[in-house]
Amino acid sequence: MIEQKNAEPNWLQHIERSWLTTLIWGLWLAAVAALLALHAVHLRADFPNFSPWMDYAKYTDEGWYGKAAIEHAVLGHWYVHGDFNPSVALPVLPVLEWGVFRFTGVSLVAARLIVLAAFAGNLWLVYALVRAETRTWGVARPISSASAMLAVTVLASSAFLYAFSRLAILEPLLVLFLLLAWWLGLALRRAESIAAQAVCAVGMGFALCLMILTKTTAIFLVPSVVWLLWDGRLKDSARRTAMVGVAAAVPWALYYGLFVKPRYSYDYHYLFAANQWEQPHSVLGWVAAFWYAVHGALWISSWLCVLLLVLAVATAVLARGFWRSRLVQAAWLAVAGYLFFIGWHNNMQPRYYQVIAFPLAMLAGLAVAALAASRTWVRAIPPKPTPGLDGAPASFPDLERSAVLRRGLVAVAMLTLVTGSACEAWQIAGWARHPQYTFLHAAEGVTAYINAHPNGNRLLLSISGDDITLITHLPAICDDYGTYDLPMRIHAYRPGWYAAWNEIDPGTLQDLSTQYSLEQVASFAAFDDPDRNRLILYKLHPLPPKRQTFDLAMEREENAGK
Repeated sequence: MIEQKNAEPNWLQHIERSWLTTLIWGLWLAAVAALLALHAVHLRADFPNFSPWMDYAKYTDEGWYGKAAIEHAVLGHWYVHGDFNPSVALPVLPVLEWGVFRFTGVSLVAARLIVLAAFAGNLWLVYALVRAETRTWGVARPISSASAMLAVTVLASSAFLYAFSRLAILEPLLVLFLLLAWWLGLALRRAESIAAQAVCAVGMGFALCLMILTKTTAIFLVPSVVWLLWDGRLKDSARRTAMVGVAAAVPWALYYGLFVKPRYSYDYHYLFAANQWEQPHSVLGWVAAFWYAVHGALWISSWLCVLLLVLAVATAVLARGFWRSRLVQAAWLAVAGYLFFIGWHNNMQPRYYQVIAFPLAMLAGLAVAALAASRTWVRAIPPKPTPGLDGAPASFPDLERSAVLRRGLVAVAMLTLVTGSACEAWQIAGWARHPQYTFLHAAEGVTAYINAHPNGNRLLLSISGDDITLITHLPAICDDYGTYDLPMRIHAYRPGWYAAWNEIDPGTLQDLSTQYSLEQVASFAAFDDPDRNRLILYKLHPLPPKRQTFDLAMEREENAGK
């Protein structure tokens, strides 16, 4: 093994002392800060229309997953009996929104700023993780810091993450707690005193608990966290894992046992039932599902995925120590675990890939650092030196060729990362220069029409109703999900209005027809999906009581027959 301190000290020392380096660092930090600030511009604008990512989250998820905080401020209570109440199982985001709304009122901008703050925290944690891990490898400071900044730049300039980090959804918070758990895991491995280990273990366990209470799919990321706790010492690894496990299980058990189980158990389990999708019925179907799950990573960035494949092969040959890093292994485990969830769930929604984007960017930065580092990364039998001429020192031609190859790969990787990031940053700038507000205007149009045409009850029935409540404070319930079936829900709450995208689902129309006749009164253009680009408002006219009784009886008979 060749010692790093003998590997190319002069140019590294020159980099550290150079005034030009200080200027470059200043400009680099300013560019990343500007990109982050750009995420906060025009926060009420649409998810970018005509983007490569068609995701239903932009219609529903901001209202659904902050529902408890929104309803508490608008209606005075956080729980709506029989409606969709995901906050029971996923309380972290609504609790944060509730705290912020106490000062700002219910606001789309405030909700999105919470998630943007999480995104900024994610960038800082990625920098801290990559830099700390590469320094433990013995990588010199310039390379360590530059590789960490490369990873941060890829994330800050990602057009994919720009689009989704500006929605008040769950994934950025999930990533925040995952990265925090990794950071604490590395600190726990380095801690020497029992007290320091206990503090790190408790923090790591609490981060694990918050991951699961943020989004239950975090269970597929737990192996990546636990893996950081294990090394060659079985007793110490088991002790660390036990401490973290207890620290994670206790708060979750208290939450479930004292809050959920006594009153909200049905709502808790309904969330899982509502999110079940049709599963493949053959081996070939499963293979296709997992293939499409892996292929979906191209949504993040096709050039980044190709570069990572090249770097994976290069490090396997030229920097095999990269693959022995626990953080590298944990990052690959997180990617594999979440891709498994997406394939098993059989629902390839682009928003899920936010969770994968951060480990992939970290792996790119770590791979560049490994290739740029000293020859200690090449585990091989030292070749015989070539005698020098006229008393010149002997040389190692194989190692010299390896160094040239590594430098060439690093240069190509950095050029690809910088060029790709610049192109994506240009796309972000284009969206920021030309924001669109179609959904905002549609929500305001629906609310203005309802306010101008009283119909006994302002309550809106709509799958996007909770998003509209977040934007305009119009009270709403969901027509698609709920612990009561739809006829019972509308019978209990007597909505005066119904809003659907483009056309009414036949089953929903049948349920509504048991108690109401529908009159189309307004239509609003919104978003870009040809199947969901018009929000149509209907006025609900109650049927005579006898007719309602007859129709409800027929509905019950049909359900009993089924």
